[in-house]
Amino acid sequence: MNITRLGVLLIAVIHFGLAIAEIFFGAYFLEKRLDFPPEVAQQAEPIVQNAGIYNSFIAAGLVWAALAAKQSLALRYFFLSCVIIAGVFGAFTLRPTTLILQTVPALIVLGLVWWKR
Repeated sequence: MNITRLGVLLIAVIHFGLAIAEIFFGAYFLEKRLDFPPEVAQQAEPIVQNAGIYNSFIAAGLVWAALAAKQSLALRYFFLSCVIIAGVFGAFTLRPTTLILQTVPALIVLGLVWWKR
């Protein structure tokens, strides 16, 4: 298995982890990670769960991109770019640490994919 495939799979694992946290622990995530009051976290939990579904789709797309026999380069560019854009948006709308968790790893892997093409 080559390093770019491993990198893409690592980003997928990160997004599966985010999806699980958001879908199953949404209110806890809002309270502890984003400092929401408990009652607001409970009200906003369905929104976070919805975001978790989107993260699971991104993770599935990254797995597809890593394992695809055809068009893997285009798929990797697309799904890694989605992660980067989402991470930048999250840094502006949620917390700047989103850049560290999402954007930086995806940028590194995207650079690696581009370099190894």
